[in-house]
Amino acid sequence: MLLSIGALFNLSSCGKKEEQKEEKVKFSVTAPVVMDTIFNKEYVSQIKSVRNIEIRAQEKGYLQNIYVDEGQYVSQGQLLFRIMPGLYQGELLKAQAEAKAAEIELRNTKSLADKNIVSKSEQQVAQSKLDQANAEVSLAKLHLSFTEIRAPFSGVIDRLPKKLGSLIDEGELLTSLSDNTKMFAYFNVSEPEYINYQNNVKTRGSNDVNLILANGEQLKYKGKVEVIEGEFDNETGNIAFRASFPNPDKLLKNGETGKVLMTLPIKNAIIIPQKATYEIQDQKYVFVVGNDGIARSRNIQVAYELPDIYVVSSGLKEGEHFLLEGVQKVKDDQKVETTFQDPKKVLQSLKLKAD
Repeated sequence: MLLSIGALFNLSSCGKKEEQKEEKVKFSVTAPVVMDTIFNKEYVSQIKSVRNIEIRAQEKGYLQNIYVDEGQYVSQGQLLFRIMPGLYQGELLKAQAEAKAAEIELRNTKSLADKNIVSKSEQQVAQSKLDQANAEVSLAKLHLSFTEIRAPFSGVIDRLPKKLGSLIDEGELLTSLSDNTKMFAYFNVSEPEYINYQNNVKTRGSNDVNLILANGEQLKYKGKVEVIEGEFDNETGNIAFRASFPNPDKLLKNGETGKVLMTLPIKNAIIIPQKATYEIQDQKYVFVVGNDGIARSRNIQVAYELPDIYVVSSGLKEGEHFLLEGVQKVKDDQKVETTFQDPKKVLQSLKLKAD
């Protein structure tokens, strides 16, 4: 009797365990939230001075004087360098002497022509000689002026690669000059983002952008998108934007890098939680659960990525149910028991609240 009772008890216990194993786990499902929203996107940018030019020698000679230092602020017209002017001063004196001689010759020829001793054509020849001599004087003065290199505008001096006494060739780089009163940030925008931006500017009238510096801090001055290039790059499908930023603190320098933060509007955005997706070979997937209760894997395209959420461009439609949790436990074409969670409450539970 005792053995029989024990056997019955064991059979009963095994049956309960098998029932527990067979009990199906319920998975949470939700649906996409479709709404108008905004998206802040960062674009890698190259920062340039509003004016940045190379200062080059216009004449050959020895570098006689350097009047500035690297990093120094200079004013428009300020003398920066002097190339040894001796040769060009000599050429000017020679040209002036020849002009003086031509002037005397013209005066004598005119006197003789007035007395009909020489023809008027000889007077014209003398006049031509004087005009040519005066032109040589002007050219010599121009060459002499090139030995003094002045700042074409106010700005900051860059590196000085040449030292005093260096032999300078015509066209050789002496330094660079940057006007940093206003800075340009150049960045590339895709075609869909360009269209969204243009539509947004028409409706809101705002073209303000922010600049994130290399250390992660945001520039305290807002910038404005001023220029958009005239055509798209056929290879990348992007178009170049140029934003300008005030620089009263002189924090920004030519050649810096940063990220332009631009606000883009998105109409009828399809928003889902990131945790509802999984990734295979850089492709993102969700498990869509149909009316038959079967979970089927589906590839989705992500247009924008924000903290905790994705904005989906294709692969999901409004009203479709997908697994919210347990995506690593479910297999493709598996029948699952589900409980539905309100999509808006799901988004509210995330770190990023959808507005």
